[in-house]
Amino acid sequence: MATKTDIRRDIRQLKRMLTDEQKAIAASKCFSRLEQCQEFIDADRILVYASLPDEISTDEFISRWYGRKQIFLPRVNGDDLDILPYRPGDTAEGAFGIDEPTGNECRDISEIDLVVVPAMAFDRRGNRLGRGRGFYDRLLHNATCPLIGAAYAIQIVEHIPAEPHDIKIPTIVTDEETIRIQQYGISNS
Repeated sequence: MATKTDIRRDIRQLKRMLTDEQKAIAASKCFSRLEQCQEFIDADRILVYASLPDEISTDEFISRWYGRKQIFLPRVNGDDLDILPYRPGDTAEGAFGIDEPTGNECRDISEIDLVVVPAMAFDRRGNRLGRGRGFYDRLLHNATCPLIGAAYAIQIVEHIPAEPHDIKIPTIVTDEETIRIQQYGISNS
């Protein structure tokens, strides 16, 4: 059975093989699927990640929906993530080279209608493997809104070793499918 370190290494290698064109097409397909989810349709306030170069890009999604929905981005604050409103041109490179909002209008997770969650990998049981710092597990611990993971199809793996504090993601969208984790199995569309 692969360890978390093994999975992260393998996924990094797979993502390095994607061309810029493949990445752009995959992001378009992934977020088109997300936009068809009822959780997205019903949401007014969406927390989405500002993508790193190796993550499925959120740039077009954020641009398309800014002004039509309230878009929020996370900002690293020590060991935690703050939630701030997104405004074009009002971001700066923050921790880990991620674009982060520069304002001071922090919001609570209870004010968010949907969280779009990044990962290094997901499995079909809703387990998520992040980068190993636990930022999203801490942020989402008290979340009551829907959570949707976004990833390349190559980031779906057979099994992720889960720990009690790990937050499960009930819906995952990729460029190839929408995975809905149900109590007694999964549903793919």
